[in-house]
Amino acid sequence: MKKIIGLTGGIGSGKTTVAKFIENCGFPVYYSDDRAKTIVNDNEAVKNKIKELLGADSYDENGIYNRKFVGGKVFNDEELLHQLNGIIHPAVRLDFEEWVAKQTKYLIFKETALLFELKLNLQCYKSILVTAEDNIRLKRVMDRDGKTYREVETVMSNQMPEKDKIKLADFVIHNNTNLDDLKEQTEKIVFEIE
Repeated sequence: MKKIIGLTGGIGSGKTTVAKFIENCGFPVYYSDDRAKTIVNDNEAVKNKIKELLGADSYDENGIYNRKFVGGKVFNDEELLHQLNGIIHPAVRLDFEEWVAKQTKYLIFKETALLFELKLNLQCYKSILVTAEDNIRLKRVMDRDGKTYREVETVMSNQMPEKDKIKLADFVIHNNTNLDDLKEQTEKIVFEIE
């Protein structure tokens, strides 16, 4: 019986680094956000629905998803964002189910930024939250993405507060120190799950 473990963390928390450590332990990881980016470009049915909802400018002249245009359309329109998610999330869910069917390990991990927000943790055997202090997360994302303090702060303020996520998580990894410590915490949790 395969057990799905949800892996999440706010922007700049280090969840992707933890996911790589999990893969190094020999377990498969499904990267929801990466797959969503692929699906909006490769799945014709999804592309057509997005164009219907938001217009032809949702894709550029090469047929590539226009993140900036779409972001501008849905940023302050909760209903439109809800409708867009209603197109993308079911496609990602189906993609995940197909991926799960191909896996042979008893533990499989689903990395997603919105594990608790979308209540996906209810479909998981256990959940792992990667967390870090806000100032550390801010600096990481500014360094990594070249974003301004204000831009990163806006993204963070739109995510579920860390204290709420901590209450919902089965395991919490604190990523404030160094990579060796992060690796050690990750391995301890992975091999603790039964």
